[in-house]
Amino acid sequence: MVEQFVGKWKMTSSDNFDEYMKAVGAGFASRQMANLAKPSLSIAVDEQGFISMKAVTTFKTLEIKFHLDEEFDETTADDRKVSKCIMDDVVAVRTYEKDV
Repeated sequence: MVEQFVGKWKMTSSDNFDEYMKAVGAGFASRQMANLAKPSLSIAVDEQGFISMKAVTTFKTLEIKFHLDEEFDETTADDRKVSKCIMDDVVAVRTYEKDV
């Protein structure tokens, strides 16, 4: 199933992202930078089944690796270590389209 997402993607829209960032505890300066960024996203799968998602912006590059259906820890763009986050039912939608 993941194979259909492998490749490069560009963000086309972002809705309610600032409220989401507030809910997960991001500070004002981090939220401002994140809201200005328009990340390109690369998705790959390695031989062991690890999924790699690499988000590149002019501010920072972030990469996470994980297996589907397994919890994993993540370091956020503002260098916070997180595993599960409670977002107070705040939902953000960031839409990407395949970059061909």
